[in-house]
Amino acid sequence: MALGGTALAAPPERIVSLAPNLTEILYDIGLGDRVVAVTDFCDYPPDVKNKPKIGGFSTPSLEAVAAMKPDMVVMTKDGNPPEFAERLKRIGIRLYVFDVRRINELPRGIRELGAALDVAQAAKKRADRIENLLGQYETQAKKKASSGIRSALFIVQPEPPIVAGPGTLIDDSFRLLGLRNIAAGASSEYPRYSIEMIIHGAPDVILMGSMGRGIPSGDTTKDPLARGLFNKLSSLEAVKAGRICYTSDAVFRLGPRIVDGIREIAACTGRL
Repeated sequence: MALGGTALAAPPERIVSLAPNLTEILYDIGLGDRVVAVTDFCDYPPDVKNKPKIGGFSTPSLEAVAAMKPDMVVMTKDGNPPEFAERLKRIGIRLYVFDVRRINELPRGIRELGAALDVAQAAKKRADRIENLLGQYETQAKKKASSGIRSALFIVQPEPPIVAGPGTLIDDSFRLLGLRNIAAGASSEYPRYSIEMIIHGAPDVILMGSMGRGIPSGDTTKDPLARGLFNKLSSLEAVKAGRICYTSDAVFRLGPRIVDGIREIAACTGRL
């Protein structure tokens, strides 16, 4: 939704992005050259590394944003501090709040953002692509649902073990692919899980984010952070059979590359 004004007098030429996923979306719909500043955590596409930084995702600097003289700030309702929107409005900076939390909402969110920034056709084209790919993955997964891999666990941090629980993009991805997340019943999005809980859940496959460490899929010997964990989980059939995969950071970011992340999960779990 657009805030801080009833309508745009002209398409924005100077955009500040307050979230990594929004930066990726802006580039994907052809507005990269209009992005004048990003957060410290915006790292894709590579060109953003040369953009001025305005602070952290949850700690943006109002002074740094204002210094860029933006005619639009794009922020997300799910992550950016809500009070920052009020501060921007008080000093007369227009903003757009991206109100999307789930994977199936992403195409709609991209179309709405594109319309607000006067690139509706480009945004629709990119949103349609994502929507089509999500549908293809879901259809293909249903055909493969009888495979031996039915349940999964995604380990976000190996020590102490933190896993992806309900309400996360990873849980959304598992559901779309017809996989049961053994941490779906947890009381938080990213709960701490004990070794006993993991063994009791007995996932058919275990996934872990490589977090830029360049770890080959399934090669736990290359990851000292995970080696100790999988030694403790050696009784699990998934570990014995080597059903362990590493994914890129695409699975954590609600932007255009989420379809790549889902494909990685699908490839690891026999859903392709």
